Amino acid sequence: MPKPYEGIADDLRRRPRIAVVRDNGRHQWEKNRAREPLAERARTGATEHDTGLRRQDLVIRARYREIEAPPELAEAFGVPEGTALVERTYRTRCAAGSAPFGLVTSYLVRELVAANPDLLDERNEPWPGSTQNQLFTVGIEVDRVEERITARPPTPREAEELELPPGAPVILLRKTSYDIDGRVVDVCDVTLPGDRTELVFTTPLERW
Repeated sequence: MPKPYEGIADDLRRRPRIAVVRDNGRHQWEKNRAREPLAERARTGATEHDTGLRRQDLVIRARYREIEAPPELAEAFGVPEGTALVERTYRTRCAAGSAPFGLVTSYLVRELVAANPDLLDERNEPWPGSTQNQLFTVGIEVDRVEERITARPPTPREAEELELPPGAPVILLRKTSYDIDGRVVDVCDVTLPGDRTELVFTTPLERW
């Protein structure tokens, strides 16, 4: 008699399983590129940085919608409940595979970015230079990025979408970006597959 999940596990082993190394140095790398000319920003993006793949190796899908800030996000941004937010959902995968690298949802305060209508249109994705360049176009400079990480078992939907093998956890990452005035300008929730994601944090120390 076949063991439970035996067919699923065999199927997963046959598919490309790209390991992703997410280093916190990526934030400075993104900021350094935010003011580069378009041609330079278009050469590569954060996913290519994390995976070593080329742009032509990737399939990127983005969906935008406007929502009213629920209590938890209103508190995170320091705005009243019901404030208009731009919710941006991303799914990026290797063209040779079917599972995304992660489940990404980013939130912006609509009023902060509305001065550039291009930032409200999903058809402009993938945006060369990512969110830091998008914010730069409306005069916002990111000063620091805070990341909080937890882990838990996946929901059935997450396990299906990420094509997780039985028993694999998900890593939950909440990324909060602050501008030079200490204002929260981007909140991003990322759900990462625990079976193929490595998180690396390098902390420079001041010399005596």
